[in-house]
Amino acid sequence: MTKVFIIGGAGKVGRHLAQQLAQRGHEPLALHRDAQQANELRALGAVSVLGNLLELDVDGLATLMSGSDAVVFSAGAGGKGGPQMTNAIDGQGLELAVAAAQQAGVKRFLLVSAFPEAGRSKTISDTFENYMTVKKRADVHLAESGLDWIIVRPGTLLDSPGTGRVRAGLAIPYGDVPRADVATTLLELLEQPTVSRVIVELTGGDTPVADAIQQFARR
Repeated sequence: MTKVFIIGGAGKVGRHLAQQLAQRGHEPLALHRDAQQANELRALGAVSVLGNLLELDVDGLATLMSGSDAVVFSAGAGGKGGPQMTNAIDGQGLELAVAAAQQAGVKRFLLVSAFPEAGRSKTISDTFENYMTVKKRADVHLAESGLDWIIVRPGTLLDSPGTGRVRAGLAIPYGDVPRADVATTLLELLEQPTVSRVIVELTGGDTPVADAIQQFARR
């Protein structure tokens, strides 16, 4: 059994991941800031961990994640609150989580990032440009941290049911992917300890998730 600390545990990907982890016999700890979300997260099989990423310091977050085997960072402003909120959650929040993981001795760290071609051939707002810039800086920060990291860059996220089939690679064409399948991919990566320090681009596809992740285990 793996104890997985999910930052953004009340988000859509976080909820899918918590439920899937619990179903596979792991222990998900879901960090969330709204106390009213606790019962729903427990119903999914997660341990409710109340805490606000915008208010916690390194010591506080490290204490909450202490004893975990891995951290999954799937928190994001989601375009709400403008550039300041994106900077605070997707940028500074990631840096805080990395520092906390280092302090708590949690080596394995998975980050849900953004596909580099997101928004290409479209009119890009300054807000979206900032979002992509912050996401790339977060990727760089994690990659330079010395942790046992994996960065997952999903395409456009969908709320449609998961198919259990994806396309994953170091560099693949842009596309959509259900959030449930992003969670399944994270689960498979967590269960493959030989996969380390790699960036995985992810879209919907025809390959079962477990098979799609095997290519990285062989590297």
